Amino acid sequence: MRRRSLLLAVPAGLLTLAGCGDDKSDKAKSKDSSSPTNSTPPKGKIVDGPVPEITKGTKFGEKPTVAKGSGKPSADLAVKTIIAGKGVEVAKGDYLQAHYLGQIWDSAKVFDNSYDRKAPTIFPIGVGQVIPGWDQGLVGKKVDSRVELAIPPVLGYGKEGNKQAGIKGTDTLVFVVDIVNTYGPKSSAKGDDVAQDNKDLPKVGTNTDGKAPKVDVPKTAAPKKVVATYVIEGDGDKVKESDTLLCQYKGVLWADGKEFDSSYKSGQLTQFQLAQVIPGWRQGLVGKKVGSRVLVVVPPKDGYADKPPQGSPIKKDSTLVFSVDILAKM
Repeated sequence: MRRRSLLLAVPAGLLTLAGCGDDKSDKAKSKDSSSPTNSTPPKGKIVDGPVPEITKGTKFGEKPTVAKGSGKPSADLAVKTIIAGKGVEVAKGDYLQAHYLGQIWDSAKVFDNSYDRKAPTIFPIGVGQVIPGWDQGLVGKKVDSRVELAIPPVLGYGKEGNKQAGIKGTDTLVFVVDIVNTYGPKSSAKGDDVAQDNKDLPKVGTNTDGKAPKVDVPKTAAPKKVVATYVIEGDGDKVKESDTLLCQYKGVLWADGKEFDSSYKSGQLTQFQLAQVIPGWRQGLVGKKVGSRVLVVVPPKDGYADKPPQGSPIKKDSTLVFSVDILAKM
């Protein structure tokens, strides 16, 4: 598995032991009261500098080289838009997809970057899942922007720093962030509509306005094997069984077409490791392209069989019908 970001941390302790292992890293609870699990994270005044000069890799998407910080850094959160994008504005609670490089102000030591991993990182923004300097400095910025931040310790890793990254509790952190995309409650598949000409299969709406698509189930016998077909075909990478996905979805029962679950209704996107969901989802989504909307029909043996989730409207031996928008790989 690819290494995960060092950013998934809160002041004075790691939310996830990431950056020097794989996705199976253990979780550690912060002992500091500034952890978002215990209280509201600290907030700082935002100023427009100073930030060090970017000397190489000055274009959006290029790995930057950043000079050593000059003089004393600001005690406030310094945020400067280097390249102003014209895309969607990042909202609190979105999943932000970004490339980034992080280094220490005084030494210019690079402690983490996503460019070498050849894949941008995706994480919730503005809700305490990353360091406060990111939560406060990136909400409101637009997709396709490059933003540079100089983050004081209180809005970074706090007084304890981050030993595994070589960050002391007195270090100001410098980040260059390329905002690749943002995903929110109204995000949808993007691609080409695919003909749905099999009268024995459900028909799924092709609207991409952020509203749940309509799912019409035919009055025919349900299939005995998993069926997975494109409704909208995107042009992203093909899904592998080892992937963690970010999705919108809606689930209805084959028997009566009634909805039993929906990310649209909850107003929250769902993320999951494909290896940990019901077999029908694994079979249906592996090999499909990111950006697509997929119809997945799951017979009982590949769903919940005779053990449906407690309290769910799903009954024993139900055939399930899903519309799944594969938004991104995590």
